[in-house]
Amino acid sequence: MDLKQYQIVLVNLDTTIGSEMKKTRPCVIISPNEMNKYLNTIVLAPMTSSLKNYPTRVEVMHENKASSIVLDQIRTVDRQRIIKVLDSLTGEEILKVKEVIREAFVD
Repeated sequence: MDLKQYQIVLVNLDTTIGSEMKKTRPCVIISPNEMNKYLNTIVLAPMTSSLKNYPTRVEVMHENKASSIVLDQIRTVDRQRIIKVLDSLTGEEILKVKEVIREAFVD
């Protein structure tokens, strides 16, 4: 499966522990295309329909519903967990994701 940065993919996140996001759910690929091409693991951020006004969440529209990308739950998974590609983020959504990642994880 050809996976690209900022695609929305359906991922089986089980099994988890504690407060980790679980279930099969949409996730956004965060890892760059060069990594996605050669590695068997993918860095992604899960999505939720539970909207909360946290500084590490980015609200997006997915399948005509408001959803949040949960950037405080970024994780690395084996590509076998990815079931299918669903969609891609818009240019505006990508810019917002980059901004929040920069604010949360860089300096």
